[in-house]
Amino acid sequence: MFLKILIILAVLGLLILIISRLVTGLYARPKTYSAADVPARRVAIVFGAGLWRDGTATPVLHDRVETAADLYFAGKVERLLMSGDNRFVDYNEPAVMRTLALELGVPKDAIVLDYAGRRTYDTCYRAKAIFGVTGAILVTQAFHLPRSLYLCNQLGVDSVGIDADLRVYRKSSLLYWNLRELFATAAALWDVNISHPVPVLGDPEPIFP
Repeated sequence: MFLKILIILAVLGLLILIISRLVTGLYARPKTYSAADVPARRVAIVFGAGLWRDGTATPVLHDRVETAADLYFAGKVERLLMSGDNRFVDYNEPAVMRTLALELGVPKDAIVLDYAGRRTYDTCYRAKAIFGVTGAILVTQAFHLPRSLYLCNQLGVDSVGIDADLRVYRKSSLLYWNLRELFATAAALWDVNISHPVPVLGDPEPIFP
């Protein structure tokens, strides 16, 4: 009897994970564009994606910044809001993102940093609450784009997205990212529809007056 209950609970849990991913995937499909076709917005939101132990950008993060820079040079956006984790002195995703963008030729005054984008929910929430963003192009990889689009739109940022898959990533990494995304997506739906957590905030810093 106990084993049967465990099996039922496991099946229900798996269904919740799969349905959550399916819901966000279907939601994001009409809001996902190619870089050439994406409608222009004033701001691109670039999500953090981790650093190596030596403090340099991972390939995933590098591709996000490069894709955002291409959007800027194509005239699709006016500002790049780079949001990442900076909870620790020796771990500063936004600063690394800015350095990469500058190396790619993006002017300094086109770059805005959000040092408290600890997770996707926080980035979307703070984009509107702190930086006054009401519409944006989201820049991230395809595996992360559905959750990002769902969260930002539900949190008041009218968003479309493009994927930043500029290279072929390792199969083991893709497997890990997609498995992780199952749990993260279910948590995102819980956050935005039920628990409504408030992230670290602060004084407003509107990107545009």
